[in-house]
Amino acid sequence: NKTKQKHKNSQEKKMAIICATTSRAEKEHTPKLDLDNDQTPPLIFNPSLLNLQSQIPNQFIWPDEEKPSIDIPELSVPFLDLSSQGSALEASRLIAEACTKHGFFLVVNHGVSESLVSDAHRFMERFFDMPLAGKQKAQRKPGESSGYASSFTGRFSTKLPWKETLSFRFSNENSGSRTVQDYFSDTLGQEFERFGKVYQDYCEAMSSLSLKIMELLGLSLGVNRDYFRGFFEENDSIMRLNHYPPCQTPDLTLGTGPHCDPSSLTILHQDHVSGLQVFVDNQWRSIRPNPEAFVVNIGDTFMALTNGIFKSCLHRAVVNRECARKSMAFFLCPKKDKVVKPPSEIVEKTGGRRYPDFTWPMFLEFTQKHYRADFNTLESFSSWVIANKSPI
Repeated sequence: NKTKQKHKNSQEKKMAIICATTSRAEKEHTPKLDLDNDQTPPLIFNPSLLNLQSQIPNQFIWPDEEKPSIDIPELSVPFLDLSSQGSALEASRLIAEACTKHGFFLVVNHGVSESLVSDAHRFMERFFDMPLAGKQKAQRKPGESSGYASSFTGRFSTKLPWKETLSFRFSNENSGSRTVQDYFSDTLGQEFERFGKVYQDYCEAMSSLSLKIMELLGLSLGVNRDYFRGFFEENDSIMRLNHYPPCQTPDLTLGTGPHCDPSSLTILHQDHVSGLQVFVDNQWRSIRPNPEAFVVNIGDTFMALTNGIFKSCLHRAVVNRECARKSMAFFLCPKKDKVVKPPSEIVEKTGGRRYPDFTWPMFLEFTQKHYRADFNTLESFSSWVIANKSPI
């Protein structure tokens, strides 16, 4: 009985430590959701007006230790040529090398139509050139991941990003699904049907590309090449259009703050303007835009699927004084009911589980309602799951 009681006390003490750690993390990182404590109206992100002021509002000014460095060295990122025959093993070797260090690589000869990419950029420009009232028809609601966000003025009260975004869901669960087309028509009206068709096609191309990449990731991890492809076949993903307007004081703010993507895989297409930076070997490095390539990086959910072998890397976006920057990000996410846990052969190789079982909706809710994504999102989420959730 004494042994049982001692074990019970030990378990209770361990859980108390986890709860205390989680409580501190939530207190420190839970975003302030409102700006009207003094009954002033919420800040509106309208860069053409904000740039007329002598200084940008304090909410957009980042702490000194997080302020951007513009003139930084370029990151050497491996190129994966998907058109090469018989080079799957070499491609998987390059991926493994990049993903164990920083999780970023470039994909070329990917088979995605150049005209489709061009149309997607053109329609993105047309959307962000609309008056604010037109964009606000798609205003994102609190706690949701779809819709238009004018900076994050409705979610955060400090360290606001100098950007606006339009996000929408893509489902690959049913063949012939029109998730994206329906979103544009239902939210912005029938005159946006053409927009919806372009982004429906673009998301389908990104989904197909991500499944090819998943085969190579499986090979590089020593599991069946179909394992991860099958896991993500019926993905429920997020597409995001990013617009970073010019800023009169780009040395004070950030377009996107330092964070790791909570999703599984990000496929990014940049326009011609530099801005993406990755934190590697304790310094920031840039990834130069390449119109013929997609930038791919590992997210936290896939890091959990690999039991921590592959890394999701800290990255950010900087802005400039001269011109706007635009990018398109496809965030591959598992189907909602899929349980995220590494295959047994990876667990055996790594000597035990690092993260608890979870589903993507649980993680998404955590990042939308409880925690502002940073370098420690997955670890904090894991503690939160253990302390607050029943096992799946």
